[in-house]
Amino acid sequence: MDLEEEFEGEAGKQPGLEGSQWDGVCETLGRLVSKDAYQRWFRTSRFMGLEDGKAVVAVPNEIHQLWIEANYMPELAAAVAETIEGVHGVKLVVEDAITEAKPQAADDSDVSAETNTVAEVMNATPVGGDISFEKRLKSAGLNHNNTFSSFVVGANSQFAHAACEAVAKRKGPGYNPLFIHGGSGLGKTHLMQAIGHHWLKGVPASRVVYLTCEKFTNEFIDSVRKGDLERFRKRYRTAEVMLIDDVQFLGGKERSQEEFFHTFNTLLDGRCQVVLTSDKPASEIKNLEPRLISRFECGLTVEMQPPVFETRLAILGKKRDEWKVKVDEGIIRFLAERIKTNVRRLEGALMRVATYASLAGERVTEDRVEHLLRDLLREEAGKQITIDTIQRVVADHYDIRLADMTGKRRPASIAFPRQVAMYLSRTLTKNSLMEIGEAFGGRDHGTVIHACKKVSGQLETDPSMRDALGVIEGNLRR
Repeated sequence: MDLEEEFEGEAGKQPGLEGSQWDGVCETLGRLVSKDAYQRWFRTSRFMGLEDGKAVVAVPNEIHQLWIEANYMPELAAAVAETIEGVHGVKLVVEDAITEAKPQAADDSDVSAETNTVAEVMNATPVGGDISFEKRLKSAGLNHNNTFSSFVVGANSQFAHAACEAVAKRKGPGYNPLFIHGGSGLGKTHLMQAIGHHWLKGVPASRVVYLTCEKFTNEFIDSVRKGDLERFRKRYRTAEVMLIDDVQFLGGKERSQEEFFHTFNTLLDGRCQVVLTSDKPASEIKNLEPRLISRFECGLTVEMQPPVFETRLAILGKKRDEWKVKVDEGIIRFLAERIKTNVRRLEGALMRVATYASLAGERVTEDRVEHLLRDLLREEAGKQITIDTIQRVVADHYDIRLADMTGKRRPASIAFPRQVAMYLSRTLTKNSLMEIGEAFGGRDHGTVIHACKKVSGQLETDPSMRDALGVIEGNLRR
């Protein structure tokens, strides 16, 4: 059987589109991805219907969903757009969630169709879930997975997590606005949405709104074009909790900044809780009006850093349990040691390894992981951290002279920062003990070993030490 015949056999006539149209999508997709990729990731998918101009496609499990979204979404969207007029997007849903959420029929004769309606698909909830609550989450723009209980707290995120919990429990009236900044993929959106999730859980009638800054800007431009500004303002100025992601995109958009400023003031004056995220501090956003910077900084500002090793290990362990995949502890540690920049990349790496293990049916070795993740690992190593860089950053952090890193002076205020720098040189670079000792003023390898043991021991017992190391590692990766 050739690939085209295989598409026809798998697709069949699906609801909402003529069978030939969906077959056409599959045929187009076959030209955009390899036969092996189609067999592995798309053969068991089903077309469910249309939702807001998007084709809703069901896949067998979360692994399929995550993998397609990470690797084949442009191809799938292109195949849909090329084949079906008026459909310009794809929504992936998990088959398991649809099956679990579907009410049981009284008897077999009550089942009139094999597939659910699109409304049932989109409102699907886990077993035991509250469907009406899920609808409120969807209406607010929130992901039901982004809760405080599903967030792994580490030294890099402890302060931000505590601030978000305080806001969610209404214990921080002075934290308005709450401004969270940090690099991509560190969990800012997760924590922000957890606030909205908790708020809706406690007060179901609350008007909670989550949106990206880009969506705010696009809707504002559209409302100006249509002459419908009042409707736009009413929608966003009556919220009780406003969660706005990626406000750095306001930079340089003068008219949007004007509207945002007045909306922002209306919300604060009306005692609305505002939470903002950005990839940098407000003062570092280019072409942002000073009055907006002042407003963003008038509440509480918290920073999120890249996770330290222990936190990365905990995140991977939690995801492994959630996804119910089998990956050896040694591989989990390998991933935690090698992928350090952000949580999203860490989870993507685990997904790739777990998927390979499931499909190949073999034990995954470190060599195999090196091959599977060669692109990610190459990017991780792209910014080389050197002993010189470590010495400079540690000296700045502890406010000592750079020359003290290689000098002979041994007061505690200098000796301990030097030991921290040796420990980081050992854990973050590939230099040998001898090379590290030489870089620190010609010290022998025994001195480096002693420094590493002392810092490692303190990390296990002293939370403030873990916090300090998280800050230093974050500065090293900037």
